[in-house]
Amino acid sequence: MNFALILFVLTVVTGVLYAVDVFKFRKLRAKDAKEPLWVEWGASFFPVILLVFVLRSFLFEPFKIPSGSMIPTLLVGDFILVNKFTYGIRLPVINKKIIDINSPQRGDVMVFRYPEDPSLDYIKRVVGVPGDTVAYQNKRLTINGQPADTEKTADYLHPERLYYSEQYVARMGDVEYRYLNDSDAPAFVSDATQFPYRENCTYNAAGVVCKVPPGHYFMMGDNRDNSRDSRFWGFVPEQNIVGKAFFIWLNLSSPSRIGSFK
Repeated sequence: MNFALILFVLTVVTGVLYAVDVFKFRKLRAKDAKEPLWVEWGASFFPVILLVFVLRSFLFEPFKIPSGSMIPTLLVGDFILVNKFTYGIRLPVINKKIIDINSPQRGDVMVFRYPEDPSLDYIKRVVGVPGDTVAYQNKRLTINGQPADTEKTADYLHPERLYYSEQYVARMGDVEYRYLNDSDAPAFVSDATQFPYRENCTYNAAGVVCKVPPGHYFMMGDNRDNSRDSRFWGFVPEQNIVGKAFFIWLNLSSPSRIGSFK
């Protein structure tokens, strides 16, 4: 369901009803006449719908985390806010950038339209920007020939499934985050699709090496062995970007999680 399109249509419809009444029918009505129901609805809902449309389209948009691909940074059931203007101002519905502000940086947690089905929104971490050579070999990340700054920390316990994953602290620029590996999961990438610029990637028994093309980004989940990401379906084009995730505003099962994250 394209909620942005639905909200746009509602804004236009209620706005037209309100405007038609203000500029035409209101002048023809007797002063003591009751407003028609359609006018009352238009006048009541238009300001609210317009405000929601502007906030959601240009400032902040809420999302709910549906899967565990970003554990331990984000958990299933987290409700997050996404900054819509960090990477530029885009027209709603068609998602076309009209004002350029910043570009995604390595380490950002970004929401984007899934390249294989743009009706779906995905969330992953940016690990490669245009021009980067990203290598994920034997479960170790290397960018432009430089191994990522990582160190092992205490294993992570998955409370729902009661098993442990290896946990690491990683740093990309000024972003410090944690990611997981499962020691029994294979290093190679199975069933990678035939995505655009697949010729930029080399797959082997140890993993994958990719050269990120211009205007595209290489994304990975923090739950490395339980995430289908750019290793499997390729690069995220710039026009698919939705915004930068930055704040957990609700988790019904764990209110203490509310707050900002990187």
